[in-house]
Amino acid sequence: MARYLYIGSYTQAGIQGVLKDGGSGRREAVEALAKSVGGSLVDMYWGFGEDDFYVIADLPSQAAAAAVASTTSAAGAASIRTIVLLTAEDMDEVVKLHPAYRAPGA
Repeated sequence: MARYLYIGSYTQAGIQGVLKDGGSGRREAVEALAKSVGGSLVDMYWGFGEDDFYVIADLPSQAAAAAVASTTSAAGAASIRTIVLLTAEDMDEVVKLHPAYRAPGA
C-alpha cells in the first residue's frame, strides 16, 4: 500500500462539526473512511495556522486515494490537498532510475 498525507482546512460548517463531534469522533469517521476503500488510518493531527488537520493513511491505490479526496471535498466541510509519501526505500528505487530529460531551451 502507498502512504498518503492529506492536509486540510475546515469550512465554517466543518469546524462546527468538529466542535460537536470532538477530535476522537472525527478520527473515528476518518478511520472508517480509509477502511471503506480498503485502507487504514495511520494517524491524524490538528494544527494551528493556515491548515487545520493532517491525515496520514495507507491506501491500496491511487483510485482509492482520489476517492477519499473527492468524497471529502464534495461534502463541503473541508478543502484538502493530497501528497503521496515516499519511504527511504522508495527513494532508493528513485535514485536507480535515470529518466531521459531535456530542459526547456537546452
